[in-house]
Amino acid sequence: MVDYAHLSNVIADPIVQTGMVAAIGALVTRILLRGRPTLRLVGQLAFFLALTALLLYHGILPYAVGPADISTLERVFLGIVKVIWWVNAAWSLIGVVRVFLILEQKPREGRLLQDLVVGIIYVAAVLSIIAYVFNAPVGTLIATSGAVAIVLGLALQSTLGDVFSGIALNLAKPYGIGDWLVLSNGIEGKVVETNWRATHLLTGANDLVVVPNSDLAKARLTNLSSPERSHGVTLTVRFRSSTAPSTMADVMRAVLLSSNSILAQPEPSVQIVSLDGGAVELELDFRVADRALAGKAKSEIFDLVFRHAKAAGLSLAAPLGSAGPQFPDPNEVEMPFGFHTTPRRLLDAIPLFASLTEDEKEALASTMTRRTFRKGETLAEQGEVLKSLMIVRSGVVTVNRRDGASEMVLGRLAPGDCLGEGGLLTEAGELGSVKALTLVVVYEITQEGLAPLLRDRPAIADELALLLAKRNASEQLRLGRGDGANAASTIPPLRARIRQLFKL
Repeated sequence: MVDYAHLSNVIADPIVQTGMVAAIGALVTRILLRGRPTLRLVGQLAFFLALTALLLYHGILPYAVGPADISTLERVFLGIVKVIWWVNAAWSLIGVVRVFLILEQKPREGRLLQDLVVGIIYVAAVLSIIAYVFNAPVGTLIATSGAVAIVLGLALQSTLGDVFSGIALNLAKPYGIGDWLVLSNGIEGKVVETNWRATHLLTGANDLVVVPNSDLAKARLTNLSSPERSHGVTLTVRFRSSTAPSTMADVMRAVLLSSNSILAQPEPSVQIVSLDGGAVELELDFRVADRALAGKAKSEIFDLVFRHAKAAGLSLAAPLGSAGPQFPDPNEVEMPFGFHTTPRRLLDAIPLFASLTEDEKEALASTMTRRTFRKGETLAEQGEVLKSLMIVRSGVVTVNRRDGASEMVLGRLAPGDCLGEGGLLTEAGELGSVKALTLVVVYEITQEGLAPLLRDRPAIADELALLLAKRNASEQLRLGRGDGANAASTIPPLRARIRQLFKL
């Protein structure tokens, strides 16, 4: 039979009660509430208060030295109870630190001060256990350990310098995870990790540079991501002085207006910085959303400068100090980008017709017609099926898509870009409304003008279907409707649609 009286005495024992409360608290806070710091803190504080009340109820003071007139077994159990109380006290304080002492919303390696406070709490708990459980002279222990600390400090001088420099950098917050830094020695990279010893930078060449915190604290650094993530870029271009500088500035403003990679606000600007007998130098200033996008934006702007300059009849000049001539050769005859050569040159600039022979391009160019749209005029409405392919000769065109009350910019078109190929080849509607941001000149290719070429060489339909499939996949990816990998599956239906439309 069960001896309930003995069982009741066992349960009433303070050692057993303390162990039960500690076990339940550890189970709830360390396992059940793992990953939920706020609820875990509430549970930890509740169990700690319950444990404190239980010990005080039984007359046990965990922050006082135990009586000397007790047996060795009682002294051992009393020490275990006090150790449990001090460990739970440390866990409760650490929970408060982890929840409320948050310096920044970064990974753990970015919160060095928080870890330092946690370390101090653990050290204080260990010293308290030594003093109140083992009744050891803490003062003598600290004095003895001081000499050891001096020896260790001298041996670990470099490491400790990195640690305290990391704490200073964390408090000052000159940079954060994801920021782009340029150091005084020329190293440039993105901060991917900061820890007790060093800061890790990922360079543009995908190399990892580990910089000790002590060196970083003394270095002169430039944070390209502060005070905001956007980054300013400046490009300089030089043109031969063949036309008015104001006209060149207007062309460069059209370049910035037609870019899909730069920010609209703050508004990009163009300045004329120098003028001499042979060239006009202009400076283009713009911003990108992040430092990592600067290279892509520069490449796009250089391409747009070339296309807009050709469309406007501007010629690039040699840079100052170059070995070549600074002035144009008077005997040089440059074919203008316009007049009777324009349709033919536009066809050369479009990948859609890159597979055509010279004769086929000449025949197609003879069917092209010129159209002009004023600023703000609509070239095509969203969903409209265009019966012709429009190739931008000059100016800037924007494509905006409206979904309910929201509107997004799908892209901007510059000289050499085209629209309407979906309607021309497959009778597909436009993804967005197309409007002129400046005075726009386009050249059109109608279905009637393209049909004889396709009938003479039906294989062109397969090449056009391939290029159109890739472009459709790219547009769907931009709209967030696919991953861009399904282009091959759309080629057969596009080819069949082209052949049916042109009766091949």
